Amino acid sequence: MSTPAPAIRYTGPAIVLHWLLAAAIALAFAIGLQMADAPVSPARVRWINYHKWIGLTILSLSVLRLLWRLAHRPPVLPSSMQGWQRRASDWVHGLLYLCFFIVPVAGWAYSSAAGFHVVYFGVIRLPDLAPKDKALADVLIQVHATLAWSLAVLVGLHVAVALKHHFVDKDGLIWRMSPRGSAGRASRSR
Repeated sequence: MSTPAPAIRYTGPAIVLHWLLAAAIALAFAIGLQMADAPVSPARVRWINYHKWIGLTILSLSVLRLLWRLAHRPPVLPSSMQGWQRRASDWVHGLLYLCFFIVPVAGWAYSSAAGFHVVYFGVIRLPDLAPKDKALADVLIQVHATLAWSLAVLVGLHVAVALKHHFVDKDGLIWRMSPRGSAGRASRSR
């Protein structure tokens, strides 16, 4: 029995989850920046709720994405990549996944410690992750913000390296996650 050829592209669900997560992270970060310095008002409360809802959506998408990735191996990296580049890729992807989970959980825990319940889409009240405690809330908001900025740096690095592979190395790596792919550059996996 022959071994199936390695996939050249990510599977359709992996691609959809990647881009949904990318959009949600960008939106949550933008809203987080906007609301951070906004004066206390009903509009700010709305932005905070949107930020929480998007954060919980990121957490949910991350669970789905991790489960999908565990069940469906990613395509092999180009043979032209050196060993250190492969290890760096593994590390950056591992740190991205870690942030996908820790950033929203830290935000949720902060909200709990600050005494604000998390109510997903204004309908589903979620359990508090921490007791109401101002000192703890002060620490957790800093943890959430620091990790969010760390995630932003990792995303920036991820994008920069993908663009380097596309424009400098011209190795077709970027097409593995492209929603439409590119004829002749990559084919869909089974």
